[in-house]
Amino acid sequence: MSRFEVVRTGASAPASQPVTQKGVSHRGAEANPSAKALQDKFGAAVRRVEVIWGETVVFIDPASVHDVIRWLHDDESQRYDFLSDVTAVEYRDAEVPIEVVWHLRSLPFRRFLRVKAQIPKGQPLEIASVYDIYRSADWLERECYDMFGIRFSGHPDLRRILMWEQYKEGFPLRKDFPLRGRFSRSEQLRQALAQNPEARYSMEELSIADAFAELPEEMRARLSKGERTGE
Repeated sequence: MSRFEVVRTGASAPASQPVTQKGVSHRGAEANPSAKALQDKFGAAVRRVEVIWGETVVFIDPASVHDVIRWLHDDESQRYDFLSDVTAVEYRDAEVPIEVVWHLRSLPFRRFLRVKAQIPKGQPLEIASVYDIYRSADWLERECYDMFGIRFSGHPDLRRILMWEQYKEGFPLRKDFPLRGRFSRSEQLRQALAQNPEARYSMEELSIADAFAELPEEMRARLSKGERTGE
């Protein structure tokens, strides 16, 4: 039987560590101790370390991402038990690589670490999933795939989450994506209306449809004619 452990924020942090940093410089501040530990453990897989506004950024070889994040999660001297975000950054300059970003927090040590892996332009946008380490990566990786087209190998259900699954215009947060989309507004509307949610979800899961069916007949008639409520 698994034992539930209550994690108290800062329980393993030194008493001298301030809860809130003050007077933080833009660059040159002391790095998170985990950065040095990563360099000692993984050597050349840690490509560089930056500290910007007091936050430590560790750049990792893409092939080592899963091993690095697994160690940060499992090792008793690190205990990064909270994945708060998975996202990506694409810069306007064509020669700058796309960055995949993980935001990790160690609640016991009260530490924050930003891990980045750079994928050069022209190479396949694919990197290891960390779903087996953090279950919270499920929807975060799906959103990153949906918006940037980055495939997370090992994810159990990698499909769109914000756009509908048959969306064909591309990836909306990529720099090559037109501001008004690749299709006309009428074509976008046609595609959206053509989707059949029952193809994946049961009627029991479609609570909005259930709620509409339970409305009084007079109200359903008014809503069917386009009347808006709550505005």
